[in-house]
Amino acid sequence: MEEKFEPCGVLVIDKPQGMTSHDVVGKVRRLYHTRKVGHTGTLDPMATGVLVILIGRAAKAAEYLTVHNKSYCANMRLGMTTDTEDVTGQILTTSADIPAPDRVKEAASSFAGEILQVPPMYSALKVNGQKLVDLARRGIEIERKARPVTVHSISCTPLESGDYALEVTCSAGTYIRTLCADIGKALGCGGVMAALRRTHTGEFSLEEAVTPEDLEAMSDEQRLALLRPVESLFADLPAVSLPAFYEKLCRNGCEIYQKKIGVDHKIGTRVRLCDANGKFFALGEVREFENGTALRAIKHFDI
Repeated sequence: MEEKFEPCGVLVIDKPQGMTSHDVVGKVRRLYHTRKVGHTGTLDPMATGVLVILIGRAAKAAEYLTVHNKSYCANMRLGMTTDTEDVTGQILTTSADIPAPDRVKEAASSFAGEILQVPPMYSALKVNGQKLVDLARRGIEIERKARPVTVHSISCTPLESGDYALEVTCSAGTYIRTLCADIGKALGCGGVMAALRRTHTGEFSLEEAVTPEDLEAMSDEQRLALLRPVESLFADLPAVSLPAFYEKLCRNGCEIYQKKIGVDHKIGTRVRLCDANGKFFALGEVREFENGTALRAIKHFDI
């Protein structure tokens, strides 16, 4: 019997406003004729931009992905607070006392670097197995611990509408809604997020992204041609090519001692394991064994 073809790879979607990340996954499942579809980071329905989709065997990579930095363009609106920290929520307070642009820029700049951020109740973060947003919709608010996040860069530019454009590059887990709210709190007038567009997730950017509408209009062949290899998810990891003998041992679950193949990575280092021709086949990790440090495959991607 002929084996059924299964698509495999990484797809970068430019998510439109109004769609949930789950909506996008559902559309991709239908268009690529497979149930094996996941994504690497939720975008709220009001947000747009880069959503990295994992198809076929690539979906197995989700739990092993390095936490990437992300970049955003956001609109911040001062003079109000809401329960969701964005303009879609219920207004809690308003203020007409909006500081001058120089003071707003100074306040925004003060959030550069490592900061502590309390995750918003309206978020997909799980506490004791429950999403905070599900609790919030039932009128339940629970205490959340502040978490360290890093804002690598932030710029703040006034817009004709009265909003401010924020351009932010930050660590994964940073909430831009909360950043807007915290800047507004520091200014004493309150602030919310009015718009959000994610421009980068790691090395994946808007330049290579396609909209769900564009995807719908393509042929199956064109859609398959868009898929990046699974290896691209681990592009920041060192590659180790194994001679045929050691490749076979590795595929059979054996550890490969570093001294045998002339490499010397630190314990805990994750690597791309490739065959003698440089073709990626597994994610590996350096561990301590009885006779020294060795590489062992922790997830295979070509089977």
